[in-house]
Amino acid sequence: MVIVMAPQAGETDLVEVVRRVEAAGGSAFVSRGVTRTIVGVVGNEAVLESVDVTHVPGVAEVVRITAPYKLVSREHHPRTSTVSVAGVPIGPTTFTLIAGPCAVESAEQTLAAAQLARRAGATLLRGGAYKPRTSPYAFQGLGVAALRILADVRAETGLPVVTEVIDATDVDTVCQYADMLQVGTRNMQNFSLLQAVGGAGKPVLLKRGLCATYEEWLMAAEYIAQRGNLDIVLCERGIRTAETSTRNTLDVSAVPMVHALSHLPVIVDPSHAAGRRDLVVPLARAGMAVGADGVIVDVHPDPERALCDGAQALHGDTLDELTVAVATIPPLLGRRSAVTADPMPTR
Repeated sequence: MVIVMAPQAGETDLVEVVRRVEAAGGSAFVSRGVTRTIVGVVGNEAVLESVDVTHVPGVAEVVRITAPYKLVSREHHPRTSTVSVAGVPIGPTTFTLIAGPCAVESAEQTLAAAQLARRAGATLLRGGAYKPRTSPYAFQGLGVAALRILADVRAETGLPVVTEVIDATDVDTVCQYADMLQVGTRNMQNFSLLQAVGGAGKPVLLKRGLCATYEEWLMAAEYIAQRGNLDIVLCERGIRTAETSTRNTLDVSAVPMVHALSHLPVIVDPSHAAGRRDLVVPLARAGMAVGADGVIVDVHPDPERALCDGAQALHGDTLDELTVAVATIPPLLGRRSAVTADPMPTR
């Protein structure tokens, strides 16, 4: 059950709604959006039947939602949301390119990658400060030093920063530098981290786990939404299958399927799906064709010397191919570039 508060509802009205839910034996989770506040109610059927808030001042409507993910379901919010990241929209009427180095290695490398990304049409800069790697001997990132570099590059290029946080204890630190927090595939079900980013007040990019079902992915998003943050973008980045020719298998069906289940924007990550530079642009085109709200790709000025995932990083001709695809395919589907889009509200 979701209780939608009217725009003019006061704090006293909200307190009364929460009191009635708890008196009936349920749990109330308050989510404060830009234009409205909603209360998610969790409890068994008997609890939901006994909650009566119909005549409480400030209550606009009570919605019964059958999906286990209440706040992020399309039942709750029929229209696809637009998430604004420092004024850059990610949503149904725009197409957003997020690009940059997989890992921040130096100030010079990050600035060069950001300039390449911006020329390709990117409006958001991705860059890893903390790198959860399969091997403990692989490059793990520069940490806070990388965050400072990203902030400096943002000041130079005007590109808002998207970067991963891998530990709940680091959320406050990352928030000082980042415009959007990324939760990576290995942490999709790190519930303490999901709750921490949910309460951080920043938009969140949530990548799908390697073996996660759509429902598990959306339930992970629900953990974030339940803490009051509905500014969530989902990212399909490839799942583990029996195929070994690529690093992972990009599940392009996830885009229309999850759009049907949830109001959250969905983007694709062809770089980490393929693990091969020659496949990144074709997979990006596929993502655009099935309705992705954006793509996130690796860009590096010298991939052969990259400390992380150089084999999938775009540069030169492959980056030029992506530039053409981003400029030509989304407009055919009625989308405008996020470069020229006006900032749009989340709700």
